[in-house]
Amino acid sequence: MKTVYAATSLTAEHTTPAQLASLVRDHWKVEALHHIRDTTFTEDASQLRTGNTPRAMATWRNLAAGALRLTGVTNNAASLRRNARDTRRPLTLLGLA
Repeated sequence: MKTVYAATSLTAEHTTPAQLASLVRDHWKVEALHHIRDTTFTEDASQLRTGNTPRAMATWRNLAAGALRLTGVTNNAASLRRNARDTRRPLTLLGLA
């Protein structure tokens, strides 16, 4: 058994341990995507900061990460390199070729 501590504004009367566990899992799902976007796409180092460009690029990165995940890819960086070498692969991956 493992003990995990977390801070929340919810009181014991307003939540259950199962609900808290669900909230923590949901939080880490988001963090996992941010980790992929930062480590694989180096999003934090991006110098795109004007207009809608940062949001549009985040959308493209999410699309790429989601498409790879749906096809069972476990190594995003290697898969992106493989897709970059063959311009038809990304379209095939999305079912567009």
